[in-house]
Amino acid sequence: MRPGVVVTLVSASLLLLGAAPGAGDPQPLPARMADTGGGTQLITAEASALSSTSGTLTWWERRDGQWVQVGSAAARFGAKGLVEGAARQQGTNTTPTGLYDLPFGFGLQAAPTGTSVKYQPVTATSWWCQDNDSTSYNRWVEPLPADCRATEAEQLSSYGTQYAYALVIGFNYERPVRGRGAGIFLHVNGSGATAGCVSVPVDAMREIVRWADPKKGPHMAIGTVDGDTALTRY
Repeated sequence: MRPGVVVTLVSASLLLLGAAPGAGDPQPLPARMADTGGGTQLITAEASALSSTSGTLTWWERRDGQWVQVGSAAARFGAKGLVEGAARQQGTNTTPTGLYDLPFGFGLQAAPTGTSVKYQPVTATSWWCQDNDSTSYNRWVEPLPADCRATEAEQLSSYGTQYAYALVIGFNYERPVRGRGAGIFLHVNGSGATAGCVSVPVDAMREIVRWADPKKGPHMAIGTVDGDTALTRY
């Protein structure tokens, strides 16, 4: 974790829609979005521009009809910035923008106490297949199947820092399109920008895994402050 990065827990009473002083204050980000996934939990990852490799990740919860900010942390994006999810190509080191579900969590560390999301322990035989020719494309596999080349897959245990805790981002997951990309996660920071994932400090990631509740339909929106990939259009 980078020094000085702190998970910020904000008093719900200060962030309720309309609770801030001044009638002209903007609504919370989720209230300005076109779609939040239909649940009552949302993670937003916002960059200043498509070329950005860093930004802010915030997690929100809807309470009594209002969106409340629960926490926030500095975020990292792909080494080549961000790109519209529908136009993304595999191997470009770009983070896909869009609104996605969060199918499950995983990690080399045990699930934090209180975790309710499905959480897969990483073992030495846990892989994520990224082979476009495999029937297991963009899937967790254990062990590595014969039709998925090791050179086109991630052995998850090889990333002891990044995959201490992680959530799968549902980009290209439900109906995978070959060549669009595989293995897009929300995970712990490594040494720098990512290969297309979103990363945050370990304390934030641990808290998010504990907080995410499948019964509340958590989703994640990735985008920019404005323009065609603005978070408000998702």
